[in-house]
Amino acid sequence: MDRTGSIASTGRTDRTDRTGGSAALQVKALASLGEGAVGTVGAVGAVGTVGAAAAPASTTTPSVRTAVPPLPFGAHLTQERSQAGARFRVWAPHARHVAVIGDFNDWSATPLQREPGGEGNWAGFVPNVVRGDRYKYQIVTHDGRTLDKADPWALYAEAPPATASRVWDLDHDWGDAEWMRTRAQRQSMKSPISIYEVHLGSWQRSPEGRLLTYDEIGKRLAEYVTRMGFTHVELMPVAEHPFYGSWGYQVTGYFAPTARYGTPQDLMTLVDTLHRAGIGVILDWVPSHFPSDPHALAHFDGTPLYEHPDPRIGFHPQWNSLIFDYGRPQVREFLIRNALFWLEHYHFDGLRVDAVASMLYLDFAREPGQWVPNEYGGNQNLHAVRFLQELNTRVYDAHPDVHVIAEESSAWEGVSRPVYAGGLGFGMKWNMGWMNDTLRYIQRPHFFRDYHGDDIRFSIWYAFNENFLLPLSHDEVVYGKGSLITRQPGDEWQRFAGLRALFGYMWAHPGKKLLFMGGEFGQAREWHHETQLDWHLLERPMHAGLQRWVADLNRELRAKPALHEDDFGSDGFEWAASDTHQPTVLAFFRRASRGAAPVLVVCNFTAQPVRGWRIGVPDPGSGDGTWRETLNSDAHLYGGSGMGNLGGCKAQDVPCGGYPHSIVITVPPLAVVFFEGAGPQSDASGHPPGAPSRNTDARPLRRLS
Repeated sequence: MDRTGSIASTGRTDRTDRTGGSAALQVKALASLGEGAVGTVGAVGAVGTVGAAAAPASTTTPSVRTAVPPLPFGAHLTQERSQAGARFRVWAPHARHVAVIGDFNDWSATPLQREPGGEGNWAGFVPNVVRGDRYKYQIVTHDGRTLDKADPWALYAEAPPATASRVWDLDHDWGDAEWMRTRAQRQSMKSPISIYEVHLGSWQRSPEGRLLTYDEIGKRLAEYVTRMGFTHVELMPVAEHPFYGSWGYQVTGYFAPTARYGTPQDLMTLVDTLHRAGIGVILDWVPSHFPSDPHALAHFDGTPLYEHPDPRIGFHPQWNSLIFDYGRPQVREFLIRNALFWLEHYHFDGLRVDAVASMLYLDFAREPGQWVPNEYGGNQNLHAVRFLQELNTRVYDAHPDVHVIAEESSAWEGVSRPVYAGGLGFGMKWNMGWMNDTLRYIQRPHFFRDYHGDDIRFSIWYAFNENFLLPLSHDEVVYGKGSLITRQPGDEWQRFAGLRALFGYMWAHPGKKLLFMGGEFGQAREWHHETQLDWHLLERPMHAGLQRWVADLNRELRAKPALHEDDFGSDGFEWAASDTHQPTVLAFFRRASRGAAPVLVVCNFTAQPVRGWRIGVPDPGSGDGTWRETLNSDAHLYGGSGMGNLGGCKAQDVPCGGYPHSIVITVPPLAVVFFEGAGPQSDASGHPPGAPSRNTDARPLRRLS
């Protein structure tokens, strides 16, 4: 579902609350809530504190695999008094009675006992329960109603539209030890990260239109993603959801992978297969809201239990769903245990947290009078802030080699900054401002782009305020927005050239990358969850050329440290200086550590070539003085016109923009060209010899004479 909501996401201004105070100042007031606000969860165990720093996967510390703790609730196959069966445990504090019904007792009620301690937990052993048995909890509410509820902690469920839970286990013989051992290095902040976003039910299907199984998808994905050069796959939500058209964002079974594609072990096999192929797997995770289906979490024991009781806080008017009560310790623990569950039992390498902005703001998608200010009069949901800080602290404490990525569409300060510094503690944040500005720019007719250069340049002003990931996600190819290829202006050749230029610019821009499936070959129609991608388009040369371009961009990203090693610091970026200003041409350097070759990237966003353009360079290039042209989106093999620089440009001893050398280049129409220098050692300041001071200002330099 579209998660941008009503909050502007250009990133141009700092979001403030309605009383005029900054969000950061209000968050600091969390300290006054005291550690007692975190509390304990009774028999579940104490919730961790949020004072420690969240430590994103920015080091190469080897992954340490510890014993996976058992889940405190749900159905667990076991033996008691020499009799096989299952022990059930559920939280229902306001219920009069709780029983379990299922295949093992012909759906007649077997009572559970309320545990002592006053936490509201019910438990009991039921004999003759076997793997695969269906069950529900039968709850008698405080006012005498009887509810049949699926288990919130169930490991598996019936395939929709059926709604019962299934007794299951998590046994799997993993074969990804090498991946897990090297994961910290493979996905550190200094490593290349290029993510392929996938919806499992519509990426590919069988010839007759059948949904593929997890196992089938895993084998095909491993082969395709390896060939395309992506480092990771991101799966749209796989937790059980009744409405297929929600794309997984309306979750009813938080611990149960959807049965549409197979069993829990089949999903483990998918992850295992991708890991063996050297591909990381990120899971789209939804702690922001849940549907009101009567069999699931809503009014679980007859009262608002998982949701906030005040509909001005606990009901989402835009999505017609319920919002978790982040101030309740048991709810926070449910969600944090769920996040850890997917990382530990399914070996996912990261979580993309959906709709973070909707959690942070009490007035998200609400009109005046429809929301309740916090205790300081602001619009920040302080309980949600504390939950996110606690989530990230505990995840990174347990698994420092994973990523937790925020899909956050506002200008909230410090989303990817440590908790100890007042941040939310995420490892990365989606750069929605870059996405919105860039797509607005590329949709403009070419002759109007001269007057809208800020749209394409502005992102550098804030590119290093957070650890940004650049997304072109599923949300950008649905709901009448059109596909990426149809949003390009001009004729067919210009549209494909423009999309190649967009991808080239994106892969060169600071930040990690994410592309939704189908974009890599120019899917023409909008994405729809009910049909597979239009793979037949690859029979057409322009589509095949675009796909080849994306694969080569991924190879370039992996091969050139300058393009990935310093994505989050200004030292990795510098505007290039030219002798004349071209409003629709961007030129910039990407740099890495001492001794690594710099990369010069030149982007032309109009259909007119630029010839004889002089750019200052910090060194004379390779041994023969050449700056090599390593990639050119206008090459014939990508569907271009074949214009270029004959493999490179020799540096001349002509100063330009403060550099002692310069090159004269040809920039093809609607194209991106990559040049590689010789990689001189830096001086003590970190700058190449003879380089001017770093220019990360949003305005490109030009020589004044």
